Amino acid sequence: MEIRRLGQDEKEYTRALYEEAFPEDGKGFVDYYYTEKIKDNQIYAAWEDGGICGMLHLNPYVLSVNDSEKKVNYIVAVATQKEYRRRGYMAALLKRGLEDMYAEGLSFTFLMPAAESIYLPFDFRTVYEQEKRYFDKEKEKAPMVPAKEEDCGELADAANRHLNAGYQVFVRRDAAYYRRLLKEYASEGGSLMVKKRDGEITDCRIYMPDGPEKEKPKIMVRIVDVRRMLLSVKVESLTAACFCVTDPIIEENNRCVVIMGTEHSGVMLMEGRLENSEGTLPVAALTALLFGAESVEEVCEERGVCMTKRLKDEMRKLIPLSRICLNETV
Repeated sequence: MEIRRLGQDEKEYTRALYEEAFPEDGKGFVDYYYTEKIKDNQIYAAWEDGGICGMLHLNPYVLSVNDSEKKVNYIVAVATQKEYRRRGYMAALLKRGLEDMYAEGLSFTFLMPAAESIYLPFDFRTVYEQEKRYFDKEKEKAPMVPAKEEDCGELADAANRHLNAGYQVFVRRDAAYYRRLLKEYASEGGSLMVKKRDGEITDCRIYMPDGPEKEKPKIMVRIVDVRRMLLSVKVESLTAACFCVTDPIIEENNRCVVIMGTEHSGVMLMEGRLENSEGTLPVAALTALLFGAESVEEVCEERGVCMTKRLKDEMRKLIPLSRICLNETV
């Protein structure tokens, strides 16, 4: 088996596997994906017996994380041909993708799991359940109309204002984001409906012929670079702690760190000494803590976690990135 990143002219070779692995996606959506999304994404493929037997796609987004812009990859379309499953191909693809993202300086990555149990062994943790607002003609008190391309800039400005006011982690919008989103909805016979007052957009909702998803999709996150991730958080008050992090996949994350800071200065990091460490957190537990999925007490119940009382007190001062809005599909 060979794992490699595909060139732009090779990406189309994965379409047959996509159609086999995701039959619920109609031809229109797959056409959209292989026209639009592969323009700027990365695709890793597992090659065996002269063909592609597994794949993983990294779709890039610019996220706002505590008011700072960060490039983050959305892992999608992880699939293995049926006859090649249970041979470790998915694990090899994830490992290569995570290692490359670390080398590129990314802080974390996220995905929408077909089943959470698939990704728990790779240190992903569920941090968000998608909340999408759908158009219901029977319930709308004021008329709504399908958004047009010329609305995209205004939609982006309004969305960023709303998201900045209420969330710590979200995808930054621009006109190009909404132009692509309109194509995505149209590929499935849907649209983005907007409400206007005096010529200005005041609301928007998704219209899909089949209505909302029957179950709200979940989003799982994994830390890629522990140091960069810790520098993204804020603290409530004077904080100083030394602890070790363990990561079975990204070797460079296995380190002892000293985290310091105040509510005014922000977080600073130093290399720690093992003899000064007050505890150990596996990368999965640290992910759950930093993204607010678990409290310090809950994290301490996870395998491999140990913290002194003082370290627990210091870790409670970290302000978790719990106000999340990641509603993207691909």
